[in-house]
Amino acid sequence: MVISSHIFMSTLHHLILIFFISLLGTSSYLQLIKPVSCTKGPIFKCSEVERAALLGFKYNLTDPSGRLSSWVGEDCCNWLGVGCDNNTGNVVKLDLRNPFSYFDDQYQPYNKSCLRGKISSSLLDLKHLRYFDLSLNNFTGANIPKFLGSLENLRYFNLSFSMFSGVIPPHLGNLSRLQYLDLNSEASYPALNQVESLEWLVGFPSLKYLGMDFVNLEKVPDWLHAINVLPSLRELHLANCRLVSLPSSISSINFTLLSVLDLSGNDFSTSIPQWLSHLTNLRSLNLGGNNFGRNNLIGKIPNSFANLCNLQALYLSRNNINGGITEFVDGLSQCSNSSSEDGNLPSMQEIDLSQNQLNGTIPESIGKLSMLVSLNLYDNQMSGTIPESIGKLSRLVSLGLSMNSWDGVLTEAHFLNLTRLKSLSLYMKVYAKATLVLDVKHDWVPPFKLREIYLTNVQIGPMFPAWIKTQNELESLSLINADISDTIPHGFWKSCPNVIDWSLSQNKLHGQVPYFQFHPSARYFDLSSNNLEGPLPLFHSNLSWIDLRNNLFSGPIPKNIGKLLPKLNFLDLSSNSITGEIPHSIGMLKELGTLFLRNNSLSGKLPHSMRNLSLLEELLLPQNHLEGELPSFFKNYRGLTTLDLGGNKFSGKLPAWIGESSPHLTRLRLRSNLFHGNIPQQLCLLSNLHVLDLAHNNFSGAIPQCLGNYSDVGSGVYANEQMSLVSKGREYIYADLLLLLVHFIDLSSNNLSGEIPVNITNLVDLMSLNLSMNHLTGRIPKKIGNLHMLETLDLSVNELYGPIPESLSSLTFLSHLNLSFNKLSGKIPNGYQLQTLNDSSIYEGNSLLCGPPLSTKCCGPRLSTKCSEDETKPRVTPNGGNGVANENGRASIESFSFYISMTAGFIVGFWGVCGTLIIKTSWRQAYFRGFDNLKDKIIVFVMVKIVRLLRKVKWERS
Repeated sequence: MVISSHIFMSTLHHLILIFFISLLGTSSYLQLIKPVSCTKGPIFKCSEVERAALLGFKYNLTDPSGRLSSWVGEDCCNWLGVGCDNNTGNVVKLDLRNPFSYFDDQYQPYNKSCLRGKISSSLLDLKHLRYFDLSLNNFTGANIPKFLGSLENLRYFNLSFSMFSGVIPPHLGNLSRLQYLDLNSEASYPALNQVESLEWLVGFPSLKYLGMDFVNLEKVPDWLHAINVLPSLRELHLANCRLVSLPSSISSINFTLLSVLDLSGNDFSTSIPQWLSHLTNLRSLNLGGNNFGRNNLIGKIPNSFANLCNLQALYLSRNNINGGITEFVDGLSQCSNSSSEDGNLPSMQEIDLSQNQLNGTIPESIGKLSMLVSLNLYDNQMSGTIPESIGKLSRLVSLGLSMNSWDGVLTEAHFLNLTRLKSLSLYMKVYAKATLVLDVKHDWVPPFKLREIYLTNVQIGPMFPAWIKTQNELESLSLINADISDTIPHGFWKSCPNVIDWSLSQNKLHGQVPYFQFHPSARYFDLSSNNLEGPLPLFHSNLSWIDLRNNLFSGPIPKNIGKLLPKLNFLDLSSNSITGEIPHSIGMLKELGTLFLRNNSLSGKLPHSMRNLSLLEELLLPQNHLEGELPSFFKNYRGLTTLDLGGNKFSGKLPAWIGESSPHLTRLRLRSNLFHGNIPQQLCLLSNLHVLDLAHNNFSGAIPQCLGNYSDVGSGVYANEQMSLVSKGREYIYADLLLLLVHFIDLSSNNLSGEIPVNITNLVDLMSLNLSMNHLTGRIPKKIGNLHMLETLDLSVNELYGPIPESLSSLTFLSHLNLSFNKLSGKIPNGYQLQTLNDSSIYEGNSLLCGPPLSTKCCGPRLSTKCSEDETKPRVTPNGGNGVANENGRASIESFSFYISMTAGFIVGFWGVCGTLIIKTSWRQAYFRGFDNLKDKIIVFVMVKIVRLLRKVKWERS
């Protein structure tokens, strides 16, 4: 959540800067049109021919908001959006741009104000038209008309974001007087427009602005050659055009006047070309990569970029750029710009190098970039100390240094002159070995008034930072894992009345949470993973997200929770000491999509009012004392993706509708309950099921034959989603990315009978299969080797017979196998992965099995019997007897002594440890919290390894 907010605000800052930079250039284009009087009217009325042309144009349009309602009467020069020359009366301007934009969260008024329909060829009668703007309308995939290329007097032509599609007609190249051409397409409809050739650009000798964002140019490998014929070009926007070629050199550059260049979101896989440094008039350069896992720019930032002394904005985010930034920053700091406000200062205002592979430190020379407004180094591999010189950047508004490995100490000097700072983002990587400490005086008053604070894995405590109280303009506050072991000060909430996003998670906060009144727009509240106690702090608010998991809160859920939190979408109260029943008013939370109440002491039945939670997608209630049959109102949860009721006292039969009413269900866990009866065939309708855990119930009958019909496509996981699954004989907590990757079936410890379904071998992505401790008969399916991803296979304690399939030896990922206590026979297969599983207990209790790792040898023509040299020799004892009686007698005595010792040891060990934990609450809480912390560290470590592996694979492929 915090990361998403940071990225959104950073992107917003980018757009605002580009807007103002573009506005400076656009003002000159607006001067192309001679001023038209809007109050006095033209000297001459428009001609009848042009009036008829406009009415013909209007006739073919749909105008739901009545924007063209003024188009009546004889004088068309007074119509809305129509401009005429004051001297001749000719129509020279047609501005029908939608006054609303879907970029500004104004979708409903935008949609209502869109002009639709067909562009009439009657416009050809507007012989003197110089300005034509139809942007931000909706022509629903229509082609751009070819006849528009005949409006030869056009200087300004804008069809951007109007949902045209198809091939852009090369006839537009006839508009030889054009200076501004904007054909930008929609990000939500990528590449609706396409171009097969750009040779027609040669017809624009005076073109200053060219916008073609999201236009498909993948069929134009020589795009740069076509652009190079535009000597007057000032701005070029070719973002997200599926370009794959970025030439490393160019013989001669004709567009040397270029000031704005945007090539972001393309599919380049080369280094940054040196010829860009020859565009010395550049003010904004955007080579940002894309978010779709395709190719990105590689290599280092060219040292020659230091020559771009007029550059005000540089965006290189989301690439694979490596190396350091010292030489680049040192070079920029030596630039001088005598036209700048303070004179002789570098003009750089915004640097975005986020999400790359940059390393090294921030150089001291960063303090010389005195015009810098925004610095974003988020998600790189940078390390070392943050220089104090950063405190000299008096114009700095946004500082984003998160997801690196900084160390050292931040003091007041680092913020000395940052009087304009509004956004401070500094969350360290979870696995970073370095330690960054914020060490300021307790009574420090910062020079800034922040709106956003994101400090994660930065040591701030142990005291609660008093300087936060001075930030009365705050809107987002995140102090995560900041080593704060203090109470929340009374009055703290009131000192930050405008905060809408709160996160103080993963600290050591203790005591009760003081009551306070949230801002009306507050939406996010996270106090998870602390030592907070007392009643649940569920105060009246419009919050949509509440996370209070992993604390010491006790008592019941407030009975009026439905009235307190009418806008709630996400609620996590897991791992507390909550008691009582789930209140009836919870059914009033009609916007609730996620409900996590796992690992508490809730009891009783689920309230019938929960039938109203029709938007519920995740319901996790495991490890409580809930009871009753599976409620029929679950049929209302059509969007449910995860259902976990494990570790409760639910009973009854599993209803057939569970497979019919929740078609998107991906994870179903009913483990350790009291369900009985058959597993319904309708469960196979859940084609997206990845996790099916029905273990430790009383299910009977056969396993449905259709169980192998599940697909390998499932939904994603949500924040905080965790699930306890038994794999390899141990219980593991899967969460986040790991949970998304898990494919798991556990039907163990039931009363199931019949054969193992042959179709189960179709589940090629299955990682764990446990059918142990049932009454299954028949043979192990021959094609068990088709389960190539299988890591765990447990078929123990059943009545399976026949040989072990040879295909089992082809399971190269298999690390846990248990076939014990069945009726299997013949030789144990060997080779490949089975050779590493050299444990005889895997096959224990199968008297007819033979071969390694068992001590018995295989003999007979079909190797279906076992023999041993030891079995053919008589046993002789020292007293001359056959030894049977004496051996058995001694074994009986030794066994009896062994069991007595084992029982005594168990009693002492169990009650010595567990008894203490049961009696002493503080020890018990510390014990289990220690396990929780260890579990979190293991999960994070594994996730980091996976992410690194994915990045490595991506890098090698690129």
